[in-house]
Amino acid sequence: MKKLSYTIKDIAVELGLSHSTVSRALNNHPHISQQTKDRVKELVEKSDYRHNAVAASLRNSKSKMVGLLVPRISMYFQSTVITAIQNKLHEHGYNLMVCQSNDSPEIEKELVNELFSSRIAGLIVSTTLYTTDFSHFDIFQRANIPLVFYDRVPKSHPAHKVLGDDYQGGYLSTKHLLEQGCRRIAHISGPLTCSIYRHRYAGYQDALAEFDVPLDPALVHFQELSKENAIKASEAVFALPVRPDGVFAGNDTTAIGVMQHAKQLGIAIPSQLKIVGYSNDPRAEIIEPSITSVEQFPYEMGEQAAILMLDLIMDKVSPGRNLISLTTPIELVKRQSSCLQA
Repeated sequence: MKKLSYTIKDIAVELGLSHSTVSRALNNHPHISQQTKDRVKELVEKSDYRHNAVAASLRNSKSKMVGLLVPRISMYFQSTVITAIQNKLHEHGYNLMVCQSNDSPEIEKELVNELFSSRIAGLIVSTTLYTTDFSHFDIFQRANIPLVFYDRVPKSHPAHKVLGDDYQGGYLSTKHLLEQGCRRIAHISGPLTCSIYRHRYAGYQDALAEFDVPLDPALVHFQELSKENAIKASEAVFALPVRPDGVFAGNDTTAIGVMQHAKQLGIAIPSQLKIVGYSNDPRAEIIEPSITSVEQFPYEMGEQAAILMLDLIMDKVSPGRNLISLTTPIELVKRQSSCLQA
């Protein structure tokens, strides 16, 4: 009967070799003859032997696996970041273990502990919308295991960070609407417990102040950025005695929801309402009218996070000192939803 799970010991016995010789052959050691390597390889392919990476990391105290903890894999931004991180790590012989917190701080804490127990070489994290206590990540820092935050990062918790210029994104989006003649600009964005939405809101506030436009609290909504919530916020702001003439949305899903609701009300875009989204999701370009949005360059952010992680793993940067904070640029991509001539 065929064994369900072959081990190095089983292969060594069957081939009449030592355990260490088989191990070296599997790792392509130069001192092992090609003939022996071929014999081992042939039996491995026949026996469905599976290398136990966890056991190997326990033996040599090294792992080739990096953990990645994201809020939601389905998000365009996050999926692009994941691809960039995996590609860069793979270039250097590392694999990626992806976990999803579903924007739950409780699940995030559980996954952090599970990933630590898995003996990963390092952890890259984009936190949940509601994470305000980052102490559960300290286990990595105490063990001198590299830890890198990206996009959604701690405000004051000491850590290596790669983040987008969300303040500039909020400022340029609002300034653009103001330059197009808008004076009642609604801001529908995510919870202020999350760093990226605090920074975008600060940019929105400063642009209004620069144009001497007072901030109307009735035009500002903070919520999880779903299509359903976008419509609810739209209903609230469009029911005001004086409707908004511009909307700066915290993401493109929200911008699309606002646009659909405005169309149902017979509001012409962009002549009566101008809209700016965020993230430059591919949907923003193909919807009619196309949506002005902020390009975050997620692939570049992912590469920066992976490169920083590799530098930490390879001791090019001390994991506990010389904390690094990198900011990736943004670009306002102007389209039909905010420009009459776009």
